[in-house]
Amino acid sequence: MTPMPSEEEDMKQAIRRGCAVLAGAALVVLVLTGCSTDRLVVRGASPLIERGVSAMNRETDIELARESIPANLKMLEALLLLDPDNAGFHTQAAMGFHGYALGFVEATDTERARNLYRRALDHALVALQGAGLSQSTLTGDAAALEQALAKLDARALPALFWTASAWGKWIELQLDDPARLAELPRVEALMRRALALDESYYYGGAHLFFGAYYGGRAPMFGGDFARAARHFDRAAELNRNRLLWVDVYRARYLLRQAGEREAFHATLSRVTVAPAGGDPELNLANALARQAAAELLAREEELF
Repeated sequence: MTPMPSEEEDMKQAIRRGCAVLAGAALVVLVLTGCSTDRLVVRGASPLIERGVSAMNRETDIELARESIPANLKMLEALLLLDPDNAGFHTQAAMGFHGYALGFVEATDTERARNLYRRALDHALVALQGAGLSQSTLTGDAAALEQALAKLDARALPALFWTASAWGKWIELQLDDPARLAELPRVEALMRRALALDESYYYGGAHLFFGAYYGGRAPMFGGDFARAARHFDRAAELNRNRLLWVDVYRARYLLRQAGEREAFHATLSRVTVAPAGGDPELNLANALARQAAAELLAREEELF
């Protein structure tokens, strides 16, 4: 049936209005897509980044890892230029810079290692702020910091752990600076919260931290050798003795400070001949631990 003239005009107007609405909607979609394309690209890269980290953890060739890690870190920072508030990538960058400094730089260039730990800390602080702990709270009143930490749940655990880890190592390489030493109680507070949230996180890493924290200082300066030993023992128990860095840290911090040279030598000697474990994700970490153990043994006369 053919529409009457008035009906035909009404139909045309309705079509025009519909087209206008669709055109407006399309414009909004285009604008929004243009604004979010960078972030969509970055977030689409997340699975690749995670698999890249896993592949690096499984690496057994230390030199290949040494040459590869810097490029991976710069790729992460390039992605963060596109999505600067991406807490997950900031956490990965913090972990990467921390691990690179510890495994490849600190033993030969402490100044460069200090700068790399600072970069790790800067990334971790962004992630920590995204988890709900602002910079002003972190550096402000100690009681307010404790209250804020108590409100954080397991979602904040990675940011807490890597902030404390990077901050602690950054301070360790500046022990002659009173301003840095004054920050240690805040680092301890962050790691205590991480420990309370999940003591098994990162192979019992919080226990490893406190083993070094209490073992690396003489008792008159706040050290506690018995407490350090308990933390090292618990870290080893949680990771079922798979992470060789526990014994490297035990020797480097506790046994050396306590003057137990025979135990120092025996512990590190076991690490140097330890076979590759059953966890491929620890291949690189354990290869670096064996290397660190050999380097410490070569300095035994100097250290004692």
